[in-house]
Amino acid sequence: MQNTGSQPENGVRMRWLLQALLGLLLLAGCPAAGQGLSMLHAQGSKILDATGQEVVLRGFNVGGWLLQESYILKTDTLDSQARIRRALLRTMSEPELEEFYAQFRARFITKADIDFLAAQGFNCVRLPLHYDLFLTREQRRARTRAGQSPRHVEAYVQDLARWYDQDQLFTDAKNLEGFRLIDDVLSWCAAKNMYVILDLHAAPGGQGPDRNINDNLVPLDLWKRRDARGRLIYQDITVRLWEQLAARYRRDSRVAMYDFLNEPHKVNSANGLSDDNREINALYSRLINAVRARNDPHLLLLEGNGYGNEYTSLTPDKLRIADRTNLVYNAHRYWCSNGPGAADPNANQINLIHNLVAFRDTWQVPVWVGETGENSNEWFAGAVQGLNQAGIGWCHWTLKRVEGATSLLRVRAYGSILTPAGRAALLQNCQFAECLPNRDVLAAFAPPTAGRQPFATLTLPGLVHATDYDLGRHGAAYQDEYAERTDYRNQKATNSGNACRNDGADIFPVDDQAPSRGFALGSMAVGEWLNYTVQVQQAGRYTVQARVANDQATPARLLVKLDGAVIGTLLIGKGDSPATWTTVSATTTAIPTGPHTLQVYVEQPGAQLSWLRFSPAPAVVQGSE
Repeated sequence: MQNTGSQPENGVRMRWLLQALLGLLLLAGCPAAGQGLSMLHAQGSKILDATGQEVVLRGFNVGGWLLQESYILKTDTLDSQARIRRALLRTMSEPELEEFYAQFRARFITKADIDFLAAQGFNCVRLPLHYDLFLTREQRRARTRAGQSPRHVEAYVQDLARWYDQDQLFTDAKNLEGFRLIDDVLSWCAAKNMYVILDLHAAPGGQGPDRNINDNLVPLDLWKRRDARGRLIYQDITVRLWEQLAARYRRDSRVAMYDFLNEPHKVNSANGLSDDNREINALYSRLINAVRARNDPHLLLLEGNGYGNEYTSLTPDKLRIADRTNLVYNAHRYWCSNGPGAADPNANQINLIHNLVAFRDTWQVPVWVGETGENSNEWFAGAVQGLNQAGIGWCHWTLKRVEGATSLLRVRAYGSILTPAGRAALLQNCQFAECLPNRDVLAAFAPPTAGRQPFATLTLPGLVHATDYDLGRHGAAYQDEYAERTDYRNQKATNSGNACRNDGADIFPVDDQAPSRGFALGSMAVGEWLNYTVQVQQAGRYTVQARVANDQATPARLLVKLDGAVIGTLLIGKGDSPATWTTVSATTTAIPTGPHTLQVYVEQPGAQLSWLRFSPAPAVVQGSE
């Protein structure tokens, strides 16, 4: 497990977490405690509550819970939930499989997780759903068989058609797990004045070829698969599901929006479909008309093609609907520029902030960013600042991940989901009380006025771990030549060591003796630096020791600065490959007591740095040789 240093034991971990995060109320304009929730509606480009007050929804997705995405659980080679289930069935019975999933769903997200989000000031939760949660156990068994072998898919499709015709799909709300889970989340969120967005993340048939996202059995079957009667049966079933959801929740003000279909993608001529989104238009038109026929006034969130962003032929004037009220248009923002001037020439491609604002103003509809994240803290801070300034709400992806650096909560490593010990560890580690907070990620959502903050309490004399540099933006807490990813085609990690923290600073796991915590700064280029807030308790000159390594053929040099002035120089000789850890030292100039900014500045590249130890320098006897 990667962590940022020694952590408290389980019994006190959450007290430590809450104390560490105390006071970070992140968001302005959220419903105040005790205010209550009213049905939301659209008026022009704004979302309003029943009193006419604007509500800007800012929150978190709870991904990986009701639909397992492999990278969230670190089961990447298994690719999707259906493939995870298929692998598990090699060593366990189907009843045992269902019991494991019931336990997983009971633990991965609970009221404690929702309470934690509310305590940080967020006002909504997006709930990604798998349609199989609305199947009976018998119906889910048929899908499980289809997931085990392609030869069973056609039989499953015909079963679905039969259940559809006999009105046996999604009708037993009292006993279907999906409805129970929604009701739980609505109750937890309402208790904290938080809205819920219902998101059909894995639709019947799958809305694109990426099975990790939608757990499809056959790519794009939602758009292509016909039953024995020639019907696009998966689309019929999707409409039926939303009809049942509308029947149950149409007057429920705790629900902010219905997100009909997560991230349709690659619905194009390369896959035997159109290039103008006509298939998506047809399904959205059916869904909108079906929900409105149930007298359901909820906001309806539309997602464009290309992972939720492209709206050719999906603008309000193009939809074949009678009621055009209460529509909201979505964007999913990953690996793109946050600059207000960055624009896409396609006005219907709206993941860039400029295009979002222009689309909103042109069509006079609210826009909302249903997913954003998977980047560095610097990118998070820029995205939040840009969206907040534009008055656009957002929902970060995602609350927790196994060994996740970009989530709010980090689930400790558990081994393999394919072993009994691994599954037991996963069920234990995924619980809220066992998770570790990524304080640097949370700080990235704080208002810009929060500025730079100490990551740890650091005093001189004393030990300073290199990874304990301050919380804050690039250029304030640290300087690195690559601090955020703004091009989806560039796969380079911002933290090239992918360990410990989620900034641009490059942190690597290392194997070195105590007091090393097992991490070190590396890939340190000329001009990069890190700032540390320190309290100097004793004035005078210091001996500074540094635990360093160098695998370059040339020497490296680090400058130690205090409040911008150089107080010492650390010389690291040319190294070996692999690098050998050693301790170098220097004597500083005299420094005063009080709070200061200590900075490590890279003057010559190549060094790896684990820690610095400051000790009072021996007194110099005047006249001594």
